[in-house]
Amino acid sequence: MAVRTAVRAAVVPAPGAPLEVTGIELPEPGPGRVRVRLAAAGVCHSDLSLSNGTMRVPLPAVLGHEGAGTVVAVGEGVTHVAPGDEVVLNWAPSCGACHACSLGEVWLCAHALAGAADVHARRADDGTDLHPGLNVAAFAEETVVAASCVLPAPEGIPLTEAALLGCAVLTGYGAVHHSARVREGETVAVFGVGGVGLATLQAARIAGASKIVAVDVSPEKEELARAAGATDYLLASDTTAREIRALTGKQGVDVAVECVGRAVTIRTAWESTRRGGRTTVVGIGGKDQQVTFNALEIFHWGRTLSGCVYGNADPARDLPVLAEHVRGGRLDLGALVTERIALDGIPAAFDNMLAGKGGRALVVF
Repeated sequence: MAVRTAVRAAVVPAPGAPLEVTGIELPEPGPGRVRVRLAAAGVCHSDLSLSNGTMRVPLPAVLGHEGAGTVVAVGEGVTHVAPGDEVVLNWAPSCGACHACSLGEVWLCAHALAGAADVHARRADDGTDLHPGLNVAAFAEETVVAASCVLPAPEGIPLTEAALLGCAVLTGYGAVHHSARVREGETVAVFGVGGVGLATLQAARIAGASKIVAVDVSPEKEELARAAGATDYLLASDTTAREIRALTGKQGVDVAVECVGRAVTIRTAWESTRRGGRTTVVGIGGKDQQVTFNALEIFHWGRTLSGCVYGNADPARDLPVLAEHVRGGRLDLGALVTERIALDGIPAAFDNMLAGKGGRALVVF
């Protein structure tokens, strides 16, 4: 009989159903697999979207895709990590062979989520098969993942903070440096001051933006935003675009980054951007969020509107760069975290997201 390891995990049984913290059983890592003991996992808005059915994955599943931990065991053929190594989880590993990968656009890899339909584990109480929500199932004390889903953790960075590199920081940094390509002296507006928004603000500061306007629905987030690099803070309203133009000599910002995923916010970000400026959409919205433009304004404003997947990042390339910013004091990972919780605190963290409260909630094991 195969040996299985019993751990606790947060399981979503069906779309819209409450998360259940329960015992699960993990298999020993087979060929090309790695078992990781989690140190921490960030609670991302994408996890909420997976749990409520906005984004579809096979269910029941163990969610969580932003994490870091220590390798416990490896399967046959795994050579780049060994037991005892500290690693960051990569929820979207690239195959290196598809069309997107051949173009160097590894963040659009056609096979990045190929493992998400695999049976990851089973419930300890009834033996129900469980899937990994986004490949890595980080909302668990331990997880078994494909070897391509682990990257060596940067030296000198605590694992609890390194967990944030796996999604929020890669996404926010990449949105600024890879998607929008913010240049020194440009002006930037960031819509949504959650975990990704805070990382985006820090990235804009690192890029040398001359003015960084943060926009959110919550007045309580102003202190967080300014600490991350915002020079101005606005409460979202019907006049937000007008207020941003007033702050920028009536021109609008060079770059707007939308981190919410709502039609009204995307439209406002577009209207806040100067003629010829760039609007980058990071937030993941539902199919019901329809954004409309007329043909004349597209011509007249000459703006660029682009989507941004995983920060258009290559984790293997970008993690060392981010680590240098952390070690150099330019990137503060701890400033993204507004709450440290246990597994059973995830539902409350989801509620806070829906209410627009806080930055990143971090599950610490």
